[in-house]
Amino acid sequence: MGSEAAPKLPVLDFTPENLKPGTSCWLKTCADVRQALEEYGCFVVEYKKLSPELRNAVFGALKDLFDLPTETKIQNKYQKPLNGYVGQIPKLPLHESLGIDDAISRQATLNFTNLMWPNGNDHFCECVFEYAKVAAELDHMVTRMIFESYGVERYHDAYLESTTYLLRLLKNRAAKEDEPNLGFVTHTDKSFTTILHQNQVNGLEVDTKSGENITVEFSPSSFVVIAGDALMAWSNDRIISPSHRVIMNGKVDRYSMGLFAFNSGIIQVPQELVDEEHPLMYKPLDHIGLLYFYRTDEGYKSKCPVKAYCGI
Repeated sequence: MGSEAAPKLPVLDFTPENLKPGTSCWLKTCADVRQALEEYGCFVVEYKKLSPELRNAVFGALKDLFDLPTETKIQNKYQKPLNGYVGQIPKLPLHESLGIDDAISRQATLNFTNLMWPNGNDHFCECVFEYAKVAAELDHMVTRMIFESYGVERYHDAYLESTTYLLRLLKNRAAKEDEPNLGFVTHTDKSFTTILHQNQVNGLEVDTKSGENITVEFSPSSFVVIAGDALMAWSNDRIISPSHRVIMNGKVDRYSMGLFAFNSGIIQVPQELVDEEHPLMYKPLDHIGLLYFYRTDEGYKSKCPVKAYCGI
């Protein structure tokens, strides 16, 4: 008897020519997206819109960013919690990250660039902005598929109009011999959806419903889509928001980017997703309020912050 193969995340192919809304291919992919999110809370997607040239430019730009002095990087601050610089944490020595709020606005990316490089850095600004647009386009497609697969597409445009994107630029350096290899702690995302992309260094681990963990591998042209706590609440617990972490096993630094979708309005469970089998589990959710709650003692210690915040 051979041992069972290690579990893997579903890999979906979003080849543009096949994915016209309303086509049979689109409808099948909508169903595949829903199934993956209900089963795993995440999936890998092949998406060829990111050119190798832009990809290389972005990862080069990230290295330049993280090479800046710490006193420069810590100027990255926002009112919203979890949006600015994170790093220099004794228990998490391998992790450092910065955030660009409203990343699909050129002005917001320019403001961030000028904070880091007071003399300007057009190359950084352009390639990071172009990257954010590609990732946001992918997120728009995934989100539309989620709404359509549940038959609630009539709410989609209103959702999209009040969505803002936070782009987090992340570095996990390789562990030294005497260091623990934890790149980032086990957590769930507080977003609606997260689009993740990395250089070719793996490290992401995702927990399954049955308690196994999957080490996620993805190709240069692929992304990982992760359901956040706000999507779990919106779906009335049909979709799971998976726990995940970063473990650094190799000798090479890992650079990655996470595009997080946050809603500036109120998220509520569509009435179509409430029935006898699925009684209403959540009160209407102030999404940015969830971030503030997560920073409180109660939020930080709760096993499921979104349920503690707005569960019924």
